[in-house]
Amino acid sequence: MSRPPRAFDPGQPDARRKRGREATETLHFEDTETAKRLAGPNNRYLALIEDAFDVLLAAPGGAVTITGGAEEREGAKRALAELHGRISSGNLDGEEDVKAAIRFARHGGELGVQDSGAILVGRRTNVGPRTPTQATYIEMLRDCDLVFGVGPAGTGKTFLAVAYGLSELISGRVSRLVVCRPAVEAGERLGFLPGDMAEKVDPYLQPIWDALQDLLGREALDRRRALGEIEVAPLAFMRGRTLSNAYVIVDEAQNATVGQMKMVLTRIGQGARMVVTGDPTQVDLPRREKSGLSHALEILQDVDGMRVVRFTRADVVRHPIVSQIVAAYEAAAERERAGERP
Repeated sequence: MSRPPRAFDPGQPDARRKRGREATETLHFEDTETAKRLAGPNNRYLALIEDAFDVLLAAPGGAVTITGGAEEREGAKRALAELHGRISSGNLDGEEDVKAAIRFARHGGELGVQDSGAILVGRRTNVGPRTPTQATYIEMLRDCDLVFGVGPAGTGKTFLAVAYGLSELISGRVSRLVVCRPAVEAGERLGFLPGDMAEKVDPYLQPIWDALQDLLGREALDRRRALGEIEVAPLAFMRGRTLSNAYVIVDEAQNATVGQMKMVLTRIGQGARMVVTGDPTQVDLPRREKSGLSHALEILQDVDGMRVVRFTRADVVRHPIVSQIVAAYEAAAERERAGERP
């Protein structure tokens, strides 16, 4: 039997519930190597599934045995099926993908990597969804002309948008990838910062360059940047332009003013598509300035071809502590709102 771990909980309370009537069943796979990959190094992957669903797992030969109550066994089987799908599609890179399979299994298996597919960035890089909301997000990126990805930090909103934009560029479906974000921390004081304009705004754009480099590699990124195929710029630089045959990402959109949001949304030209990402709880605008993201979400609900995907703390895929931090801030905000009520 596998052991030790215990630490990961992908979005549900601890599942050490009373066992129902226990039984053992065996899943057979095509070969011993597949079963070994499912088990993971030192049976680590099986241990994660055991803890998540309160079952006991073993991997003799080319099979995996599952011992536990009926409901628990079903959850473990869904998780193993997700893992098998990720192995078959080349999307099993480590424990984070195992945790992703557990998240999908806990949603009843109605969404999965086989259904949602992965984003193919070049020949070697596959980016797959790690939560059901991410799977929905990728589906909307494929199907809609304008997508809003809204939710807390660490949920993959920007990274998945960049990966999908790169896949569109590399495949030739668009001729440019344009990423912009407000340099709101600098406000109107850019002129007082040292260096030329590029040096003034680069610190605000660095997270985008980091994501692009992770996905493409430095050499390919520099080449496409030199050809003008990839552009990363402050939001204000979009004024007066028409962005045709481009994939446009508006990042950190909660820091766009209402006027800036209207401006950038009306830049969409023929053959262009746009995704807008942001976290409405982290607005850095002056207190009296309304966020353009919140305003757009209010007034654009009936626009054809527009979809909103809302992420929650259950979708956080950074360090596990990030989800706890988000939860603590949400609870504090709730307490504050309750205190304001008469």
